[in-house]
Amino acid sequence: MEIATEKLIQDLVERTRININQAEKFSSLSDEKLNHRPGPESWSILECIEHLNLYGDFYIPEINNCITKSKTSSKETFKAGILGNYFAKTMLPKDKLNKMKTFSDKNPIGSTLDKTTLQRFLTQQEQLLDLLNKSGEIDLNKTKTAISISRWIRLKLGDTFRVVIYHNDRHMVQANKILE
Repeated sequence: MEIATEKLIQDLVERTRININQAEKFSSLSDEKLNHRPGPESWSILECIEHLNLYGDFYIPEINNCITKSKTSSKETFKAGILGNYFAKTMLPKDKLNKMKTFSDKNPIGSTLDKTTLQRFLTQQEQLLDLLNKSGEIDLNKTKTAISISRWIRLKLGDTFRVVIYHNDRHMVQANKILE
């Protein structure tokens, strides 16, 4: 996959803004509705959001650190890496979401959660928008980040943004299905 860097950043900003709007809508729901689990092994809306917060706790500082340390300058096009593109595509929401196993340290099932979970998510999304804005100054191909499952695997920053934001999209779709 090859795309103009500006177009990629614009798409990711748009997706993040949609997720922010959705989280703000969730804020109007009761704690009872936000914590309702459709089944014993299913997550509630707040558990979906907390799962994203747990990943944000890793990726936001990692991305910030990589942007701050980068000595590259912006390139017109972004070319996805093989592994990064694979991870990003698996995160994209599909009509019928395929179940994926989550790591135990990122599984919020049974957590005691309230609307502060939503506020934390909104704060992280604003930080993500700021990082996307800053990323326009550097090369998304040459700047690399670690990933949460292995410090030894590094992805292009453009791919890392795609994975994180597509993952957010995926769980926002899941959270919305709970309301149906």
